[in-house]
Amino acid sequence: MTEGTISAAAEGGDTLTRLEQEGEIAADYLEGLLDIADLDGDIDMDVEADRASVSIISDGGSRDLQKLVGRDGEVLEALQELTRLAVHRETGDRSRLMLDIAGFRAKKREELAKLGAKAAEEVKSTGKPVQLDPMTPFERKVVHDAVAAAGLRSESEGEEPQRFVVVLPA
Repeated sequence: MTEGTISAAAEGGDTLTRLEQEGEIAADYLEGLLDIADLDGDIDMDVEADRASVSIISDGGSRDLQKLVGRDGEVLEALQELTRLAVHRETGDRSRLMLDIAGFRAKKREELAKLGAKAAEEVKSTGKPVQLDPMTPFERKVVHDAVAAAGLRSESEGEEPQRFVVVLPA
């Protein structure tokens, strides 16, 4: 159990139990999909930042699992939505579950955090807002967090799927 999990258990055991249940339902659903697709992968569950997190990892390299990630994570996004729907069907509650496959999201999160920090540095040095390319909601959230950690603020503008982040001077 991580430190965050311990504090969540102390503050609201019901929330932790609900999130763990979401993870279990998602894992069962994903195991079924892996069986249907005849793909090997291990399921890892966690609770982080008040949401269930499920990862599919592979011991023998992630080449097969790349099919489940797709180009720029498109298949991963679709599988995440299907998994959330499966959880919703079982629980009746909307899920904010996060799915990662073969470390794709973890790597993407790292890249986006660097992008957000770099944009914040540019804004600090020029004093002018910086507009980034359109991103998914997940990507924008990571950038917003990185900008906030750098001491600046940011906003999302535009309409989906062309919604983007603007980093603003202090």
